[in-house]
Amino acid sequence: MRTVKFGMNISLDGYCDHTIGNPSEELMDYFTAMMDDVDLLFFGRVMYQMMFPYWSDVARDKSGSAAENRFAERLSAIDRVVASTTLDSEDAKTRIVRSNPAEELLKLKQQSGKKIAIDTVSMLPELVKAGLIDEFYLVIHPVIAGQGRHLFPAGSLHELVQLKLTETKTFQNGCVAHHYLKQ
Repeated sequence: MRTVKFGMNISLDGYCDHTIGNPSEELMDYFTAMMDDVDLLFFGRVMYQMMFPYWSDVARDKSGSAAENRFAERLSAIDRVVASTTLDSEDAKTRIVRSNPAEELLKLKQQSGKKIAIDTVSMLPELVKAGLIDEFYLVIHPVIAGQGRHLFPAGSLHELVQLKLTETKTFQNGCVAHHYLKQ
């Protein structure tokens, strides 16, 4: 069975918003390396539309820094599944799932292949409740946002989810990455 890993940038006060941090070359290289063992990305519509076509354009045009270009090339090369009821356009690398994302992820998890990377906040409680996420990569940025979206809205989980910290990495820009495994 394939492993599913979730990764997200968050503020010190627990808000996830890709505009709050200032990713360094070192942090971009960390995220690129995280995808070395991934052959499928699983997105919600909002995160997918935030990531694409932006990173595809960077990969094509080589318009970012060296680290951003490496990240863009790696990200754009991986097949994607997007859970959405409203998105209508697919491309050669993207397939849209219209209903029951947890059921679809379970099917994908049971197929052979490398790891599946999840990048969605909207479905996170549902996927965690279903026991589908095996690893969590949280990069905490040294900012207090004070607003935005939390990883888990209050009351979205009814049971405690035990995790085991397996690795911590501190970056020169003050970010700290934590890697947890589900127990």
